[in-house]
Amino acid sequence: MSIQHEFAQALLAPDAVCPEGVFSSNGADPASRFAVYRNNVHSSLNDGLAAAYPVVRRLVGDEFFHAMAGLYVQAYPPTTPLISEYGSSLADFIQGFEPASSVPYLADIARLERLRVRAYHAADRQALDQPSVLQQLQGAEQLGHLRVQLHPSLATLNSPYAIVAVWAAHQTEDAIATLNPWHAQGALVLRQGLAVKVFAIDSGSVIFINRLKQGAGLEAAVANALEASAEFDLHQCLKLLISHDAITHLHLERKVSP
Repeated sequence: MSIQHEFAQALLAPDAVCPEGVFSSNGADPASRFAVYRNNVHSSLNDGLAAAYPVVRRLVGDEFFHAMAGLYVQAYPPTTPLISEYGSSLADFIQGFEPASSVPYLADIARLERLRVRAYHAADRQALDQPSVLQQLQGAEQLGHLRVQLHPSLATLNSPYAIVAVWAAHQTEDAIATLNPWHAQGALVLRQGLAVKVFAIDSGSVIFINRLKQGAGLEAAVANALEASAEFDLHQCLKLLISHDAITHLHLERKVSP
C-alpha cells in the first residue's frame, strides 16, 4: 500500500491512527494535527452534502442528516476533486438506510435534488427561440418523424410519491405541515438561463421526454407516452418545453437506404 493510499484511508476512518511518517514542521504532535485535518475533511464533505440536499436535511433535521452523512462519507469517499459531484449515490444509500425508513420518500427527494445539482452544472446549449420552434413544428411535412434535441440540463424522475409537491413545500421556512405526499408524481428538472426549475409532470410526459432524449422520433415518443398514460397531452408537454427554452434542435429522421 502506498503512503498516499494509507494517508487517504486514515483520513476517512475516524478511529484510524495517524499514519507512520507524518510529522509537523513546527514540532507539534503529528497525531493531534492529523486529527484536526481529518475532522476538517469530514466536516467539508458533510457540509457539501448538506448544501446539495437542503430539503433532505430539513425533512430529517440537522442532527439526523449530519449523522447519516457522516456514515455515507466513511462508506463512499470522493472519487473526484469536484465537490459538486460528491454525493451522487446518496439517494441509493438512503434507500438502504434503515433509520430513514420512516420517511419513505426521502430517497426520491434526494434523487430530485441531485438532478437539480446536475442541471446547474450541465453544459450550456443555445436553445431555439420560441417562434422558430413553432414555425418548424407547424411547417414540418412529416411531423411524426421529427426528432427533437433537448437541453443537456434537462432530466426527469418518476416517483410513487409527490416529490415535487414535497420539494416545493420546503422552499420556504414555513413548510406545509398538512401536505399529502402519498400519490405518484413525475418531475421535470431543467435550467433556463442560470435558474434551475422543477415542474410536476404526468407519467406519460416523463416517458415522452425520455424517449426524445434517447433519439426517438416524435411519433414513436407520443405512442410510448400514450401507452404509459392515456391522459398524456402532447400540446401541454411541448408547450412546457418550448416556453422554458428546453428545445435546442429539430430535424427529420434520416431514412436508411436498403
